[in-house]
Amino acid sequence: MSYNNLQKGRFSEVGRIYFVTTVTYKREKLFSDFTLARTIINTMKRLHNDDYVDSHSWVVMPDHLHWLLQLNDKHDLPSVMKSFKAISARSVNQYLNRQGQVWQKAYFDRSLRQEDDVKQVSRYIVANPLRAGLIENIGDYPHWDAVWL
Repeated sequence: MSYNNLQKGRFSEVGRIYFVTTVTYKREKLFSDFTLARTIINTMKRLHNDDYVDSHSWVVMPDHLHWLLQLNDKHDLPSVMKSFKAISARSVNQYLNRQGQVWQKAYFDRSLRQEDDVKQVSRYIVANPLRAGLIENIGDYPHWDAVWL
């Protein structure tokens, strides 16, 4: 699906919870590196602490990120993702002493409706490393968190 098709009909609503997935450029497994994975986590925490979003859960996989977040009243989803990608890309490139694209241009988002079980979606997110065969126990994977755990 093209970037422009992903943008069609996109609408951000204050207070809405979004399940966001974004992927590294050419699916490069950048976040197999512990320091780079923590860099991504620190960027999410920064946006949370700066009141862009309320983070409910997330997992940083070797080549992508799943993030369950709730929009606050200061920023819409495109500006949150633009800030996240810009800040994290600068940090990743600085660490790798390089320039260039870190993230694919687009991202996928799904707005959770009231009947959606936020905790169930969160469990799905944090179990991603288990389903991918990276670990045998969720507690063994260091790059996830959820507000309920």
